Amino acid sequence: MTPEPGSRRGRRNDPDRRDRIIDACLDVIAERGVAGVSHRRVADAAGVPLGSMTYHFDGIDELLHEALSRFSSAVSDRFARRMADAPDPASARDAIVSIVLDDVFGSPRELVLTHELYTLAAREPAYRALTAAWMARSRAALERHFDAETARLLDALIEGLTIHRALDDGDRDPREVARAVARLTAGA
Repeated sequence: MTPEPGSRRGRRNDPDRRDRIIDACLDVIAERGVAGVSHRRVADAAGVPLGSMTYHFDGIDELLHEALSRFSSAVSDRFARRMADAPDPASARDAIVSIVLDDVFGSPRELVLTHELYTLAAREPAYRALTAAWMARSRAALERHFDAETARLLDALIEGLTIHRALDDGDRDPREVARAVARLTAGA
C-alpha cells in the first residue's frame, strides 16, 4: 500500500495537534485546576492518542508552562489592544472598566485560569516570570495614558478588583469599578 501524499506510513498528517493539546490543557485546567491535569486527561480532551503527549512535550511541566504562557499572552494582547484603541484618558478609563467587567468576568473559564496561574506563580519561579511579563505589558499599555506610578496603581487595582469581585458572595455594583478608576486617576 502506498502512503497518502503528505503523510507518514499512511497516516494523515496532523499539523495542528500540538496546538490542540495546548488548548485542551487550558480546558482541563479550567475544569479541574492545575492539580487535575494529567497526560491522559489532556489527551482525551484533545482527542489525540496518549503517545502524542510525550511526542510533543518533555513532560507535564512543559505542557503547563506552554499552555499558561499562551493564555497570559492572549489576555495581555487583548488588554494592550483595548488600551491602544483608547484615544484619550477618558476613553482609557472606560477601557479599564471594560477590562475588569467584560474581559475578566466575561468568561468564568478565564477567571479560573488567571487564578490558577497566580497560584502557580506564587510557588514556582518559571510561572512568576509569566506573570511578571504580563504585568509589565499591562503597565506599558496603561502608560500610554497615565504616568508610571498611576499605571502601576491601576494595574494593582485591576488585579484587586478582579479578585474581590470573583470571590465576593454578593452582587457588586458595576459602577464601583468606574468610581475606583476615576478616584485613582483624578490627579493623573
